[in-house]
Amino acid sequence: MDFESLHYSLDLAAGKGLTLSSEQRAMLQTSLVILKRNYKFNRVLFWGKILGLKCDYFIAQGVEEDEMNNRKSLYSLDCMDWHLLPPATEAMIADVALAAQGRFTGDPSHEYEHTDMRIKGEGDDATEEEVTVKVNEASRLATTVSNIDKDASVVPRGAFTKSPCGKVQTNRSFGGLDPAEAVKLRNYLHFCEPVNLKKKSILEMFHLNPAIDFLDPLSEDVPKGSWCLQLERGGTVCVLRSLLWLGLTFFHVPQTPQHGYIYMGDGLMNLDLPFML
Repeated sequence: MDFESLHYSLDLAAGKGLTLSSEQRAMLQTSLVILKRNYKFNRVLFWGKILGLKCDYFIAQGVEEDEMNNRKSLYSLDCMDWHLLPPATEAMIADVALAAQGRFTGDPSHEYEHTDMRIKGEGDDATEEEVTVKVNEASRLATTVSNIDKDASVVPRGAFTKSPCGKVQTNRSFGGLDPAEAVKLRNYLHFCEPVNLKKKSILEMFHLNPAIDFLDPLSEDVPKGSWCLQLERGGTVCVLRSLLWLGLTFFHVPQTPQHGYIYMGDGLMNLDLPFML
């Protein structure tokens, strides 16, 4: 959610009691202005908070000219001092999945370690070799933010446009979804590189508008039922909650351009989801 409308947006997304204290809100409003100026971002979004055993991580994202690509993620322990997170590479994601277990500690320098036995060579020359994988918590934090963005970052259909040259930008003419359309899951899209769209045939895509239908809709997620769509505040606000990443909440006010999402949780994927449906 955009930090410039942080107070308003937090109130709309706080239906489950996930919110920030008055002190934290005041510090964020000040520090994110400085962050935007120092890093020369076009926009700064408050992404959310990942709970740790010692300290919590507050996450912000900086947006450049392209709204979807080259986003920079930063973390803070006190809502004032911000530190850049490394980009989540494939190798980093694999190491974190292997070594990091349990809750976040709240210490970015904390190291997770995993030792594994691997077979090296073939046939009679095969030998067992002990391999130790080490990752620090800052890398795990970057990987978790990336994974949540891939699985659960949400925008309403039409809120962003893609130009012929491939640049994704805010749709300034977007006035919000119609109330009748806002209660349909297919009108909410994953704000990341599409996966299912690339597999569709030309016949399946003939009714799509390439300027706004360049993302995967939530209605195609597997397993079905991983999203909870509700109307709150007397039916004036549509709220989506992810059951895969518990703590992620998206809101949209129909017939207005107001929308956003925030994550406040322990940073652990809900692996019990298939048994809950």
